[in-house]
Order: sequence, then structure tokens, then C-alpha cells
Amino acid sequence: MRWATFDKGAGARAGLVEGETVVELGTQPLEQWFAAPDEALARAKTAPRHALSEVRLRQPVLRPGKILGVALNYRDHARETGREPPAVQTWFAKQATAANGPFDPVTLPAVSDQLDYEAELVVVIGKRGRHVPATRALEIAAGFCCGCDYSVRDWQRAAPTMMMGKGFDTHAPFGPWVVSPDELGDLDALGVRCLVNGEIRQDGRIGDMIFKVAEQIEHLTKAFTLEPGDLLFTGTPAGVGMAFDPPKFVKAGDLVRVEIDRIGAIEQEIVAEHAETIVG
Repeated sequence: MRWATFDKGAGARAGLVEGETVVELGTQPLEQWFAAPDEALARAKTAPRHALSEVRLRQPVLRPGKILGVALNYRDHARETGREPPAVQTWFAKQATAANGPFDPVTLPAVSDQLDYEAELVVVIGKRGRHVPATRALEIAAGFCCGCDYSVRDWQRAAPTMMMGKGFDTHAPFGPWVVSPDELGDLDALGVRCLVNGEIRQDGRIGDMIFKVAEQIEHLTKAFTLEPGDLLFTGTPAGVGMAFDPPKFVKAGDLVRVEIDRIGAIEQEIVAEHAETIVG
């Protein structure tokens, strides 16, 4: 199954992608459908259909409860930053307001010119899970997306938690849809790439993760409950902008594309932020 959230001018709708069409399921948030795939398939037989070319794909989960990311989860990325591969999982949080659509623009912050990209596989949680062993971890995963963990490097370095540098608005685009685990087969075989203005910057493989997806879910659920609609950004391979000499940070006007085999692609234009005051 390929779950999606889309808008055709009348507000967000949950849907199922079938070929070049999206089948409209209703106005309920997509995460409410994850536990009812049979009902969704039954409704899809008679529900309205729209051409993908005629709708705007939104981020599949409009307002995630948690957006969590694991740091240095590829050995080659750890090496390019001058650090040893971690012995334990190191997690950080991105803010809910960082959630962004698969083809919506990403803002270059007014306060920094060190905006970096990190192409990642994103896990979308579909069921509540606590103390879930790795052998059962994928039972609580609705599926997988492409994602980009944008990072404001100077703000990231300024605080050990990384929260500020990772949490800027618009800096967690994901999609274009959620592909269920049964459609993807062997996750380790999937390639993940990032292109900036057509230039391949990152070209890795999910199998090169230090901590696999199942291990990540097991580790997190030892501490707290994962809930439907939560997102896990699972780490990035080598080739991030800060690792070049001189660094290749993205700038306004750049086009950043993330591709993952058998899932699809997301693409963002980088636009300069207009730092207007908003109150209320």
C-alpha cells in the first residue's frame, strides 16, 4: 500500500496511491487509517479517484506528534565528520513545525548561511508500541518515506542537544507517500541518494546503517511509547555539505532532491526566509 495525504483545493484528504491516481479515503488524518488497511482497501473500490498530476501531495502526516532522528548512523558519515562510529544510539528531536511537504520549499534561515542536507529513510509509525523487541518492530511501522533532515550547522554546533540546529521550521520534509513494509521487501538493498541542482552528493545504501530500523524501534520503545504518526529519521550516508572543503552548504535557489529505491523522491527549492514578526 502507498498511503498519501493530498489536497485538490478543498483541504487535506487521506488517500491511497494506485498507479498514477490517488483514491480519496476521506478527511480523517492519515494516521487514523494505518490500523485499518482492509477498510481502506474496501473503500478504495468505490471512492473518488484523482490523477496525481492534478493534486498537491502534502506531508503524509500533517502534524507528527514526534519527529526523532538518530545521529551518525552510517560509518562513512561518521568518518567524514571526524568521529568514531557510535557504540550506542544517539537521538535528537526535530520540532513538529519542521514537518514539510514532499515538494514544498525549505527556508534558508535569516540567521544562518550554513544550511545542510541529509538524505534519509523515514519510518512512519502506525501503531502504539512500548517495549517492542526488534523481532516485532516492523509490526508498529505503517511504512517508509523519503526524508531530508535539514540541519543548520552553526546552530547545531552551538548546543550539545542539537535541538536548535535540527528544529527550524520546514526542515523536515518527507513523503511523497508512505510505502507499506510488504511492498519494499529487503530494506537493506535500497539505495538512498541526494542530488543538489542535479549533482549527486550522497549515494548510500540502507544496509550500511549501523543500527537497523528494528533496533532503533526496540531502543526507543524501551524509554517511551511510539504512537501513530510519529516519525523516525534513520540516519544519513556520507556526502553532506559540511564535509566538503570548502563546505557546500545550500543557498537560496538551489534544488535538493532525495531519492530512495522503490519509494520515490521528494524535491525542495531552497528559499530565503523573510524574518517577519508573528504574534498570535
